[in-house]
Amino acid sequence: MFLNPLPARALLLTAACLLPGWAVAQKVPKLPQPVLPAAVAKALARAQMPTDAVSLLVVDATGRQAPRLSHRAGEPMNPASIMKLVTTYAALDLLGPDFTWTTRVLMDGQVSDGILHGNLVVRGGGDPKMVVERLQALLAQVQYSGVKVIRGDIVLDRSAFQVSLQDAGEFDGEPLRPYNASPDALLINFKSLVMRFTPDPINNRALVAVEPPMAGIVIDESVPLARVSRCGDWRSELRASVDNPNRLQFMGSYSVACGERVWPSAYAEPATFAARAIEGSWRVLGGLLTGSVRDATAGELAVLRARGTLSGEKAPLRLDAPSLPLREIVRDVNKYSNNVMARHLFLTLSRPAQGGQLDQATPETGRAALAAWWKKSLPQQPAPVMDNGSGLSRIERVTAASLAAMLQHAAQSRVAQDLLDSLPVAGMDATMRTRAKNVAGQAFIKTGSLRDVTAVAGYANGASGARYIVVGIVNHPNAGAARPALDALIQWAVQER
Repeated sequence: MFLNPLPARALLLTAACLLPGWAVAQKVPKLPQPVLPAAVAKALARAQMPTDAVSLLVVDATGRQAPRLSHRAGEPMNPASIMKLVTTYAALDLLGPDFTWTTRVLMDGQVSDGILHGNLVVRGGGDPKMVVERLQALLAQVQYSGVKVIRGDIVLDRSAFQVSLQDAGEFDGEPLRPYNASPDALLINFKSLVMRFTPDPINNRALVAVEPPMAGIVIDESVPLARVSRCGDWRSELRASVDNPNRLQFMGSYSVACGERVWPSAYAEPATFAARAIEGSWRVLGGLLTGSVRDATAGELAVLRARGTLSGEKAPLRLDAPSLPLREIVRDVNKYSNNVMARHLFLTLSRPAQGGQLDQATPETGRAALAAWWKKSLPQQPAPVMDNGSGLSRIERVTAASLAAMLQHAAQSRVAQDLLDSLPVAGMDATMRTRAKNVAGQAFIKTGSLRDVTAVAGYANGASGARYIVVGIVNHPNAGAARPALDALIQWAVQER
């Protein structure tokens, strides 16, 4: 293998999955290597990619025929984001495609003349896509119900997920990349700011708009306009200072040739993002607040639970905002490889076993729920080594054979179409929009990419009308160079030559 050695925990898990009941290592005779498709072999050679860094499998989706191609299909590999296929299929199967998460707003106090004398409680239920528009629609409902002034605090209940705090830059040193956002039971706008730049040539400036509105942050409303003929590296030319949680400024310029552009960026202080976004949105909507927006303490939650306030049974007002249905969430996860949404699905896998409770979901309960589901659904296949379910991990491992068996199982399931609809379409959309164009519309492929990893997995429609499962994983320091080889694999599966 060309990756760093697996941590001891992952090594033990992998060994346990692959060698059940073996007391000593067994000698396995080497099988003759399959002849790789010419286009695939040529692309690997061009990338100077050794074949022992590659795992490939093309097999009939029904599982009734021998594989058309199998190369190191039983080797545990780091799958990067194609691991999201495991998480999303498990979620669809366990929770059902119509499953929703609920964000709940409760009043802990009495209302008179538009004033809430007490606290407003916002209880997060793990909604993976509470974007600014949906947040503001929920807060607007509160105001329509008659509350314009909160003479108290807005108290946030984020106890549905028990996730330890982590350094946003721990994985790859890029803390401000939105893909590094961590799960949160009250996840607002993926903990990301969306900055929009619009040229205003008459006043020689570009206007800056930021969503969601954030309380306590001073933001430059404009940046000088550069009258140049090319757009260039416009983000660098802005010379943005985004590492101060209380100040967002631009010390450079913005080219008029860029037109209107949007720049999403993670917020420098993710732990306070929800509080700032909720307060900013409440005030933008015309609401007043005499106190602050803060996290509930464990003691407060215990009291609210004992009084029946959290359930809404004894609250003067309860508003429930359901998320989009799971089938739509899964599309975002797979088509756009959204890591934090995938991690929310993974944490939620234990919900049925917990009787639908809103608290105590942890990475450990997610791993346990997925392991139990795998054992029940695919008892003959080695289970994957799971970390957080998103593929944004150096620990996660799966074999091409296990992943293909799972995709075969999914193809015969009640949620087959929901999973298929979530996959990027070759040559047409999402992460496959510019790839495998020669077979556009004939392959439905989840992609994966990390440093040292590139991967594809999904379904391909063969020329004969048969449907195939395609899995290709490369683990190597120069894995990115092998991407054309994986595209050639998809094309070969479709063309059936």
